[in-house]
Amino acid sequence: MNTSRSTTRCSELTGQFTEKALTEYSLEQVRTQSTLAEPPFSTWTRPDGSTWASFFRVGVDYLARFHELADFTISENGKSICAYPVPGVSKETIEHLFLNQITPLALSRQFELVLHGSAVVLGDFAVAFLGFSGSGKSTLAASFATTGYEFLTDDGLLLKKAGQEYLALPSHPSIRLWDDSHRALIPDTARHFQGVDYTPKNRVLADDAMVHSKQPRPLRHIYFLGDNAADSVSISAVMGREALIETLKNSFLLDVEEQEMLSCHFKQLSTLAQQPIFFRLNYPRRYDALPQVREAIMKHAQQAFEHDNADQHATISPVAN
Repeated sequence: MNTSRSTTRCSELTGQFTEKALTEYSLEQVRTQSTLAEPPFSTWTRPDGSTWASFFRVGVDYLARFHELADFTISENGKSICAYPVPGVSKETIEHLFLNQITPLALSRQFELVLHGSAVVLGDFAVAFLGFSGSGKSTLAASFATTGYEFLTDDGLLLKKAGQEYLALPSHPSIRLWDDSHRALIPDTARHFQGVDYTPKNRVLADDAMVHSKQPRPLRHIYFLGDNAADSVSISAVMGREALIETLKNSFLLDVEEQEMLSCHFKQLSTLAQQPIFFRLNYPRRYDALPQVREAIMKHAQQAFEHDNADQHATISPVAN
């Protein structure tokens, strides 16, 4: 990869992830990963138990180490990020890490609320899907996006409070899919982001057949993706403490030990959890069931819209191409 230093604005890579330029991002020269004096305060592990990312404090700032891939330094306020690739790692891999892992964590240092979820546009509002990795968030978003409905984000759902409601903001115009979902949903003519070194997922870029929304949308529903073994589609309300716990499990936070940040984050989630917008979505994880799943979600969302706007007539329709 090119070893020269380059600097850009975070918003140039993330699209309209927020209404302002979040941070200055610089791609530094390659370097090996030297041993650090202090142990990490947090680690991320793979399903096999091995560590793939470690997080360190360096003075008042942070260092995120993706082992054998790159180090990222993040300023205390989350507004400055530097990437240090390991020799031989592609620029595309570094951008992928920056977009999907580092940016949401940096946003948390700016007291922003970012959830681990995807979101699509139904009518004039957004619905979001939250769940653990592999639960189907991206597949659902792609299923809607390839059948005429705009998507807002594949992962890293940034929420902004606006009066009594929340806005879901758009992020990078792409969706990441495992091979089986990619084969089932994406046409051969789709545009793709070049492959990266640490994940076999395909990154599909938005186009006329998979439209990305560039505008924030009022958030109407958040669906927690539930039972993988369900035989049929079911939607049930989630309220109070359960909604808070689920959103906490699916939120980005860089430093879980800093009291001020943790207190602010908990307050944000507690306020969000008071909204009557949370539901658990159980459905069969089969591609031939996706039309039924979409229909159930749209019917549920339509009923909520009609309840809230009894004097208006509106339907959830695909965007015009």
